Amino acid sequence: MALLEIRHLGLKLSDGRRLLDDVSLSLEKGEILGIVGESGSGKTLTALSVLNLLALEKFKYDARSEILFGGMNLLKTKDIQKVRGDKISLIFQEPMSSLNPLHKIGRQIAETLILHRGYNDMQARKEALRLLKMTGIKNARRRMETYPFELSGGQRQRVMIAMAMANNPEILIADEPTTALDVTVQKQIIDLLLKLKEKTGMAIIFISHDLRLVKKIADYICVMKDGKIVEANTAEELFSHPQENYTKELISSFFSLKKHNNVKKHETVLNAKNILVEFVLKKSFWGRPKEVLKAVNNVSLSLKQGKTLGIVGESGSGKTTLGLALARLIPYKGQVCLEGVEGNVSGQLFRKTVQIVFQDPYNSLNPRMNVEDIVGEGLDVHFPKLSKDERKRRIVKVLQEVGLGKEMLEKYPHEFSGGQRQRIAIARALVLEPEIVILDEPTSALDVTIQKQVMKLLQEIQEKRKISYIFISHDMAAVRAIADQVAVMRDGRIVEMGECEEIFNHPQQEYTKELISAAL
Repeated sequence: MALLEIRHLGLKLSDGRRLLDDVSLSLEKGEILGIVGESGSGKTLTALSVLNLLALEKFKYDARSEILFGGMNLLKTKDIQKVRGDKISLIFQEPMSSLNPLHKIGRQIAETLILHRGYNDMQARKEALRLLKMTGIKNARRRMETYPFELSGGQRQRVMIAMAMANNPEILIADEPTTALDVTVQKQIIDLLLKLKEKTGMAIIFISHDLRLVKKIADYICVMKDGKIVEANTAEELFSHPQENYTKELISSFFSLKKHNNVKKHETVLNAKNILVEFVLKKSFWGRPKEVLKAVNNVSLSLKQGKTLGIVGESGSGKTTLGLALARLIPYKGQVCLEGVEGNVSGQLFRKTVQIVFQDPYNSLNPRMNVEDIVGEGLDVHFPKLSKDERKRRIVKVLQEVGLGKEMLEKYPHEFSGGQRQRIAIARALVLEPEIVILDEPTSALDVTIQKQVMKLLQEIQEKRKISYIFISHDMAAVRAIADQVAVMRDGRIVEMGECEEIFNHPQQEYTKELISAAL
């Protein structure tokens, strides 16, 4: 008998729109089941259904839907709380919206240990510290006393993994568990999951849009599209002999872009000199800094017109903090000059010239604004004299450029998948036609086919508008595909910088070699 069996799972919204259609699959003890598909295909809805986490006032399951575990139907049992986080754990896709912003992470990990395993506070904190170290968190003892907003995206994801592993579950559902992680930590997490599976016999449902990862870890793979499983087979057979055209398209979507650059004279559009960003970790009784973290430590770089500068490094290396400083969104020391002019360019002009796409679209989009207002907000500030028709035309045009239709205008962020929300964020940045766009992990939430489309879109826009990008990513393949130059960051410093192919073919630093090796 299978450890978990999903039978004829059907799901629709209260208005009748169908989201899942006759999804059936089974999971054996010690097996790793991969679920792949494009954003919005139903992967996450399937995962949430296993733990009955969907609001029943919004969603309705078909009468014949069953999710069987340990002799109970999880869709109907009253004991689901005994299963959640104990027998079956879930690693959510977006850790920032899953972690409690009011509690330190040590307390959040300890909470599940106290609830399910009866630990006292001291035992729970000791085990929480061990779990943090196990997932690769540096300075784990200090991180126990931090809040989620004080951690990088990758660090928050590792906290979620530590929480999920706390009770040695029989089944671990990993919903995009490595999305926010750099390549070296991705490898560590995959190795860790495999070791835990071997040690405990735990079964894993591994949900991802990254087919390279799924191929490495899964025994059996289900391919989803439009709420249905369109193909299912062993990992080896699926990749060797895919039957469906959709599966073939997914497998062939590992992108390899050719760099075309028609800008004849590459003038410098941005110069950053001696950028220093410090965070006070501990203060004295009198409020004076006792312990300071140099998140960005004396970094200098320049950006040419029509060029892309890739910034890579492990989670917590300072990539995002540097991007925020270059966008003037956090305090910094040093100089950021636009087009050779000192950094005292007026705030409004700077905002129009330099736009940023954030890593986490769910938290960067206003949940109370619809898509038309989100994308058009910048137009209201920088082009207040636009007519309503022209404003709407520009919004629709940029949405179509990023693969969304005008029927999306009246919808709100919560109605979209993670990948769709990221495309809205990109549209919001591009609508002002900026000269520089800082892209902080712009494809991390996107499936492989959309990654390819977005990367191609960014390149086409660059060629057309002579726009310059700062492309921050842990995805070395994406950086290699789009970047002209690459800066490698570690512990707040740039340890190596040069032409893209030179960095990838002839890295000088051991750290750079490790990053490339882990990615390739």
